[in-house]
Amino acid sequence: MRILVVRLGSIGDIVHTLPSLAAIRHAFPDAEISWVVERRAAEILRDNPLLDRLIEIDTKALRRGLMSGETLRAPRQQLRLLRAGAFDLALDFQGLIKSAMIARLSRAGRVVGFAREALREPGSRLLLHEAVSVPAGVHVIRKNLALVEAALGIATPNDEKDLEFPIAIETQHEREAASAAGISSPYAVLNPGGGWPTKLWSAEKFGTLADQLWNRFGLHSLVTIGPGEDELAQRALSSSTSGKAKTVSVSLKAFCALVKRAEIYVGGETGPTHLAIAMRTPVVGLLGPTEWWRNGSPYKDDICVERNDIGCRENCHRRSCNKWICMDIEVERVLHAVTDRLQRAGHLAPERLVSIG
Repeated sequence: MRILVVRLGSIGDIVHTLPSLAAIRHAFPDAEISWVVERRAAEILRDNPLLDRLIEIDTKALRRGLMSGETLRAPRQQLRLLRAGAFDLALDFQGLIKSAMIARLSRAGRVVGFAREALREPGSRLLLHEAVSVPAGVHVIRKNLALVEAALGIATPNDEKDLEFPIAIETQHEREAASAAGISSPYAVLNPGGGWPTKLWSAEKFGTLADQLWNRFGLHSLVTIGPGEDELAQRALSSSTSGKAKTVSVSLKAFCALVKRAEIYVGGETGPTHLAIAMRTPVVGLLGPTEWWRNGSPYKDDICVERNDIGCRENCHRRSCNKWICMDIEVERVLHAVTDRLQRAGHLAPERLVSIG
């Protein structure tokens, strides 16, 4: 059987689909499994041991070529890659018109995706051969597994401990992470960045939190940043007075290696947080316009800190806001959650526990 996974991006979306990839591979060890992904989001999937083929595309260039009728070299090559697999089945995990179109362009015998009510763009249903209804109010990982169950007729993991997030971390990624960290003592990873401005917790509060992590737990803080986030990191470091925080910028797989060795991770609902969850790092998530039950950790020991005392969060998902109160969270609340999560992970001796509030 030849199976095509269609999940183009982003990092978080890809991470949430990895347990489905693992389930497919376990059920069909001899299947030929390919994954089509946007080139800019492909790093985390490269050299994946469960994939036979990774198809990296640029959907903007592909759409330009298709709409203009031009026989551009790049779109022509991408179409050739898509159609080289003679796929029996394409699974559209994205739920967008462009992802459903990619699935159809692959010429797969069956194109299966979600039913209209579970699609991000309901119009994409017209491009599917089959649609799968999934329960409302479930984590996106469970939603993806439900698609696999229905399309392939296989069992998928029910217990959180059985979820797998296959990411190929090589020796060079370990070395990059160790070099960037530059310390052998215990550390926390703090991530002040986020895809949307409304997802950001105050960078200055991250700096204050770094001081508290050192004063109370003896943890250094590695403040991780991505492209264009230098100013956020500088604000965080400027607010820290302990001298025990430093900025770290690494590749995605080196980030996985870095966070895997961390005592605790603190960050908003963004790609690095999903990677930390995949690495089974103890996580404290800071959520505002999105929901923990849907996008957060599937592990019961991880903790979400959020504002439940305001009336504007339900179905928010706003990327801009004139109120910006959902992420106005006190450092003390986050520190309390960190203490709780460290205790659950067994990373704190009883005499080092603190009581806050």
